[in-house]
Amino acid sequence: MGCITLASATILENGQVRITNYPNTVIDASSYSFETYSANATELSYKGRWDSKHLSWWSAPGLKFGFTGKQVAITFGPLTTNTVLIAYRISGQDWQLTNITTSATHLLVSENTPGISLNSPINPSTFELRVTNWAYGVQIDSVHVSQGEKLVKLPDFGRTIEFIGDSLMAGDFATLEGLSSYAYGLAAGLGDTEYSITAYPGICAFDKECWGNPRGMFHQWFYTSDVSWRANQIYGDKPELWDFSKQKKADIVVIGLGTNDANKANSVGSEGYVAQMTMLIEGIHAVWPDAQVVLISVWNGFYANGNSYAQSGAWYPELQTIHKHFNDPAYLANPTLYDHAKNATYKSNTTSAPFVSYFNTTGILQHNDIAPQWHPTDVGHIKLASHLMQYIKLKFGWDFYATGPEVFHQTTYWNDQDSY
Repeated sequence: MGCITLASATILENGQVRITNYPNTVIDASSYSFETYSANATELSYKGRWDSKHLSWWSAPGLKFGFTGKQVAITFGPLTTNTVLIAYRISGQDWQLTNITTSATHLLVSENTPGISLNSPINPSTFELRVTNWAYGVQIDSVHVSQGEKLVKLPDFGRTIEFIGDSLMAGDFATLEGLSSYAYGLAAGLGDTEYSITAYPGICAFDKECWGNPRGMFHQWFYTSDVSWRANQIYGDKPELWDFSKQKKADIVVIGLGTNDANKANSVGSEGYVAQMTMLIEGIHAVWPDAQVVLISVWNGFYANGNSYAQSGAWYPELQTIHKHFNDPAYLANPTLYDHAKNATYKSNTTSAPFVSYFNTTGILQHNDIAPQWHPTDVGHIKLASHLMQYIKLKFGWDFYATGPEVFHQTTYWNDQDSY
């Protein structure tokens, strides 16, 4: 589900325009004295999927590095989507937002940035950028710091989570899109966790055209770029294969696919859904044999039911079949893997421990957690992220390490009247 609109600074809350006042961070770089690093500098850590042109794809891709001094500027390349909204921050400070101009240099950190003069508890100072949208992207041309200062390579966190999904996971129609999604909220809420959100609105699990997207996730997950018009303009029908060595091996893979497959307009049958979801999981297991895979049930909205409301569902028996298949002792004794390059399955030479689990969303969301465009509200995303955090803690023993820094931006609503 989802549609593409022109990038804009306007954000609507329940139909009303939110006052944003994002700062214009564009500068004339020639009037500054910088130490400049190219986009392929080893000190830069790209998060999520970026191609060989240093162009970002999918939902909430990021860039992270340490730095010394009190200035950070980035020059964005000609393939940057003009006015795309990014979030950025230093160390443990709150997210800041600005719209990016194509082929321009933006001064994102200065001596006036909150926290820039503090060097504890995070040292060196860190800089993180995230593209908020799922359809637009930025291209990194170069990164600048104050003259005489330097970038610092930051070590990766010790655990990694991969998300594979559609608009519900990408944050479509949420206030800050990718940075309001439950996938981002789960990963950032866990803390000290690397994450990649390979999700795009309208995409089916089954490899066919769905809502204008030319390929399904069964095919596209193995490629760097998504299924957008932007990807078609740049790569046509020859996108870059994703080099899985560019990211840490995933410890957990969360899959939320099926809403678009379930829509009658896309004509995906039960047999096809089960077959290609199964092969996608086999492909994941071939790439990351030690990863745990979590299947999320498809809630598929709510409907008026007499004098109450009820939750719709989709693919319930199919997901149960998939889950049962991967936990069958016969399968684990002789697991099947999928080779995307050959478009063929093959038998593994080793046995496998159980690695597929099922997360039931029933009862987490209520009808008022779904917005008019059939996607979770910001509160709905927060509820999903919170429940998934607890599930992962209980199921896999992951502790919570985020103990203060902001996760979801601009959600501090409160009432300060004690009588009314």
